[in-house]
Order: sequence, then structure tokens, then C-alpha cells
Amino acid sequence: MMRDRRRRVVSHAIVLLCGAAVVFALIPLALVLFYVVSQGIGSLNREFFTHTPAPPGELGGGMANAIVGSLLVTGIGAVFAIPVGLLAGIYAAEYSGTRLASSVRFAADTLNGVPSIVIGVFAYGLAVLPFHRFSALAGGVALGVMMLPLIMRTTEELLKLVPTTLREGALALGATRARAVFSVVVPAALPGILTGILLAFARVAGETAPLLFTALNNQYFSTDVRQPISTLTVQVFNYAISPYADWHRQAWAGALVLVTIVLTCSLVARFATARLERMHRGA
Repeated sequence: MMRDRRRRVVSHAIVLLCGAAVVFALIPLALVLFYVVSQGIGSLNREFFTHTPAPPGELGGGMANAIVGSLLVTGIGAVFAIPVGLLAGIYAAEYSGTRLASSVRFAADTLNGVPSIVIGVFAYGLAVLPFHRFSALAGGVALGVMMLPLIMRTTEELLKLVPTTLREGALALGATRARAVFSVVVPAALPGILTGILLAFARVAGETAPLLFTALNNQYFSTDVRQPISTLTVQVFNYAISPYADWHRQAWAGALVLVTIVLTCSLVARFATARLERMHRGA
């Protein structure tokens, strides 16, 4: 009887400690969100989203060029990273015992741990120096390199969770291995793969260091991918270290927009996952 009671006490204590750990982990996130919202919400207005930066020392202006630039550069990175990451993840999952698959997996894990500033220097040497110009394309290359291991490893792990009976059933019906993978296995893992892509997008949307070496900055509104382009992260960095109080205010507003983009990507990922899972169950 005493032993039973002691086990229940220990069980309740562990549950309480786990709950306290969860609350403790959420406190920094809540404080960051509260502080960014409280500092930046007052600076959000129509001008912020529709105007370009004002000349130094003048009041007003906005970050319309930086918002468009961030979406453009991140989109370029996604165009580079998604196809390569998906195919590499599929190969690593389907041929997991081969040396090439092990090498790809090791390279992805190593690349995932490389500091972002090192990736920025790499992209600078690859996409800036040979062409003698900073550009949105170079920034996209840097962000694409950062997205690549996240998409690849997410795809691989999710494909491994698909039951082997699905593969065997498709092969038994006469499908080739490639057809079985792309018509049966990948659709089964699609909700999780889509979530991984959106989270990778959110992960690189807040990067600054790689863009300082590649996209640089542009105070004017531009969508030319061959020219330097403004991004939210670099704009917030420049405004934050400036001596102007109005630029500090706008830097907080830019930080709030960045946080909102990341949260939106996370929410869309969860919604898409739930929707696709319901569709699969209905089918």
C-alpha cells in the first residue's frame, strides 16, 4: 500500500515538474511577443506599409520596399531549396542504406549547424564576387542554402513514417518504384512535408547576416532581382543602430511585422496539416 502511494506521489510530482518546465519555456516567448507588440504596435500605420524610407533625419516614411524585398528574396530561396530538398529527402529515405544517402544525410546535418554568417560569406563568394554586384538573387541563394537541410531532413523523416505496406501494395499492383514513391508514398506524407517547408520559410525569413553579404540594402523600391534589394531584417538592423528616435520606432514596427510573418507561417502550417489529414481520412 505504501509503495503504491509513493509511486502515485512520484508520478504526480513528475507531471507537475513537466508542467512547470513547459510554463518556464513559454515565459521567454511570451515576454518577447509582449515587448515587441507593445513597442511596435503604435508605429504601424498605412504609411509604414505604403511608403519607402524617408531621408536620414526626417520623420515619417515606411518599409514598403523592405517588406516586398523580404518576400521576394525568401521566395527566390524557396524556389532553389524546395525541389532539391524534396528530391534529396526522397532519395535518403528510399535508399537509406547506401553510402550516398548517408553522405547526403551527414552533409545536411552539418549544413544545418553552420552559422548563418558563414553561409552569407559563402554566398558572397559564389553569387556576388563573380558578378561584381550585390543582388536579390544572391540573397535568395544564401537563404536557399539555409532552407535546404531543413526541407531535406523533414522530408526524409516523414517518408520513413509512411507504412511499408503502402509501398508494397503499389509495387504489387505493377507500379514502378518511382511511381509508387511519387503517387503513393509522397502524398501520404504531404501534410508533414508541407509543414516542414513552411517552417523552413519562417526560419530564414528572420535572417540578417547572410543578406548583409548578398542582397545588401536599397533605400528605394525595387523588384529587380539583379540589383541590391531592401529586406526587413537588414532595414530593422540599420534603423536600430541609427541615432534617430523615429528610426528606432520604425525598427520596432519592422520587428513586429517579422514576428507576425513567422507566426502566420506557423499557423498556416498547422492549418494545412490538419486540413490535409482530414482529407486523407475522408478518402
